[in-house]
Amino acid sequence: MSLWEKATAELLDIIEWTDDSSDTLVWRFPRFDNEIKYGSQLIVRPSQAAVFVDRGNIADVFASGQHQLTTNNLPVLSTLMGWKYGFHSPFKAEVYFVNTRNFTNLKWGTKNPVILRDQEFGPVRLRSFGTYVVRVHDPAKFIKEIVGTGGHFTLTDISEQLRNLIVSRLADTLGECGIPVLDLAANYNELSALLAKNIAPEFLEYGLEITKLLIENISLPLEVEQTLDKKSSMGIIGNLDNFVKFQAANAMEAAAKNPGGDASAGVGMGMGFAMANQMGRMMAAPQVAPPGDPPPLPGSDTEKIYFVGENGKKAGPFDQRTIIGHIQAGSVTGESLLWKQGMAAWEKADSFGEFKTALQTTPPPLPE
Repeated sequence: MSLWEKATAELLDIIEWTDDSSDTLVWRFPRFDNEIKYGSQLIVRPSQAAVFVDRGNIADVFASGQHQLTTNNLPVLSTLMGWKYGFHSPFKAEVYFVNTRNFTNLKWGTKNPVILRDQEFGPVRLRSFGTYVVRVHDPAKFIKEIVGTGGHFTLTDISEQLRNLIVSRLADTLGECGIPVLDLAANYNELSALLAKNIAPEFLEYGLEITKLLIENISLPLEVEQTLDKKSSMGIIGNLDNFVKFQAANAMEAAAKNPGGDASAGVGMGMGFAMANQMGRMMAAPQVAPPGDPPPLPGSDTEKIYFVGENGKKAGPFDQRTIIGHIQAGSVTGESLLWKQGMAAWEKADSFGEFKTALQTTPPPLPE
């Protein structure tokens, strides 16, 4: 500092700070050799606090207003310096102005996903982000715990630590609430309040107060979201047969509006119609018989179709007239096994009422 600057500083009797920045938390008033004249005027503007520090010890703290610096309103500093009878010469002290306004729209977010156990999906990885508002609640503690001897302290110098505090408590908060993943979005306000409550004591240890915290989003991994989108789409589509018909109708409408389209578009549309047709037939087809049961003969009356079991092999299908012919020929007897559609198991021919007359009028085969 030049001789002129030194002389000018000694003549100054007003100590004040006009903040022209948007992120300054603490600013130290510059004074040559930290000398302050007795009777100087201290001006502390709204949302400010002035903290006097003597040889590393926090002394007096002034709220907003205009103060004349005498031994009467500097009781702690007067005690530290041992002034018993007052003073009229310059004294040495560091003056820190602390910005106590709310700092808004501060961002926080997870760098790495938080792993939780969900009742429906099991272990899931969640990411989250949001904003918060913070202010200096205890200027003296803030200077002692965070600022130290720095002459200019900004929000950038501490924002990373505050973000880490929020993220570290996010997993605990989500685990304690027990809300299913799919219901988290409906409870952002409750989760925000709970998270702010959980981290408030740690902020107070630094002399800070978190006045507002918002959770803006909690998201699942991309692949899980894509699977959920597919599931939602299927739920919206509902009846797949109707959906296919609807898509085909849209294609026909588009073709009618563009009759001069190229051949490839027509071919593609034709293939789409064919696939839709085939899918419709498949969905409309009756269910097949259980494995092991003989299939019904297409175009026949299934109640009159029979199968004959002999020596572990089955023969058929035969209609009722053919079975009667086999009975008359002696190849089917009352002990022969028969099956027709709707039966749970094979049974002997004499248990079929429709064949009793034929069995009784047909003589059994001659013994060999």
